[in-house]
Amino acid sequence: MANLTTDFIGIKSPNPFWLASAPPTDKEYNVRRAYEAGWGGVVWKTLGSEGPPVVNVNGPRYGAIWGADRRLLGLNNIELITDRPLEVNLREIKQVKRDYRDRALVISLMVPCDEESWKAILKAIEDTEADGVELNFGCPHGMSERGMGSAVGQVPEYIEMVTRWVKQHSRMPCIVKLTPNITDVRKPAEAARRGGADAVSLINTINSITSVNLDTFSPEPSIDGKGAHGGYCGPAVKPIALSMVSEIARHAETRGLPISGIGGVTTWRDAAEFMALGAGNVQVCTAAMTYGFKIVQEMISGLSQYMDEKGMTSTAELVGRAVPNVTDWQYLNLNYVTKAQIDQDLCIKCGRCYAACEDTSHQAIWMKEGRVFEVNDAECVACNLCIDVCPVENCITMRPLAKGETDPRTGRTVGDYANWTTHPNNPMAQAAE
Repeated sequence: MANLTTDFIGIKSPNPFWLASAPPTDKEYNVRRAYEAGWGGVVWKTLGSEGPPVVNVNGPRYGAIWGADRRLLGLNNIELITDRPLEVNLREIKQVKRDYRDRALVISLMVPCDEESWKAILKAIEDTEADGVELNFGCPHGMSERGMGSAVGQVPEYIEMVTRWVKQHSRMPCIVKLTPNITDVRKPAEAARRGGADAVSLINTINSITSVNLDTFSPEPSIDGKGAHGGYCGPAVKPIALSMVSEIARHAETRGLPISGIGGVTTWRDAAEFMALGAGNVQVCTAAMTYGFKIVQEMISGLSQYMDEKGMTSTAELVGRAVPNVTDWQYLNLNYVTKAQIDQDLCIKCGRCYAACEDTSHQAIWMKEGRVFEVNDAECVACNLCIDVCPVENCITMRPLAKGETDPRTGRTVGDYANWTTHPNNPMAQAAE
């Protein structure tokens, strides 16, 4: 059986599944239940300084986006950092860590952007025996208006400065949590590395308004007739998170920087994708809030079975496996040609592929007598839309044309895929010449 034990920047845990800093990690009761359910680690909900108290709203805190089957696809939250007293949180952290030595426990922190505030909070948490700290530079609402959260995460110079303070005044490993609300996520990651960060975690929530009530004309969630932008998370943000993780993993200035992947992880497959793109572990929030803590058991068994099937004995063998295959568009092989093909035995004759291709694509699917749908190779550009709209898995697939085969759409003979970088049809090769 595959060994799921992870060593992330010196922080050991029995599996790579951590709960992200969020409502599920706000108190001792929750965290103990999470550990008992099987979570390898938790990042305790963000602690603040002992200054003015944090006051959360007492009305709705979440807006939602659902799929057609009412499945939760995304949450928009307007909750702030913990509103529980600092000394209570610290006491509970120490008690929990004492009882669960084999589990990771990292403390998320957010205080004003001055050295004394960071020095004070770090001194306060020294004797909790926590395994590390995560600097919350990502929260896009509430705290950012106070000069914290994403207000820091959007300025690389601030990230570098604060990270240096933390490394100077703390013995703990330091993870910098990055905001996605920025043009180029590589810049803050570079700054975190320059400041001495041991790792980065991403993505934090995306700035959003999920919906507007068309009777009251207030954004949801609505507090006494008013709404505010919040942080968007859940399965819907996963593609954005995967892209940003991969950018950091393959960027020359950040390559090798450990990454904790966050953003829509709901299944073991989601986790494996993040890890293949360079994440050493993953953090989960929305899935636990949707299905409860025991969802981690499916994640553990699924990832273990997958690794067994692939002959992997440790998670380190999975981390980064897909990174070499992530490239820029201009390096894609334009000499690689595929054509859609429909399995008539699986086809249920719904006509979705035909409607999509005929109305919005390249008119490459014929509808013949008896609602039989066939692909016209002479018009098919292999856009894949027919597969995406087909309700039957594997009914439509893409067949690669073999070397020497003629593409009926262009009349061009398919060449050797392996030599694309020097192929005469490659405009990049022509430019180099």
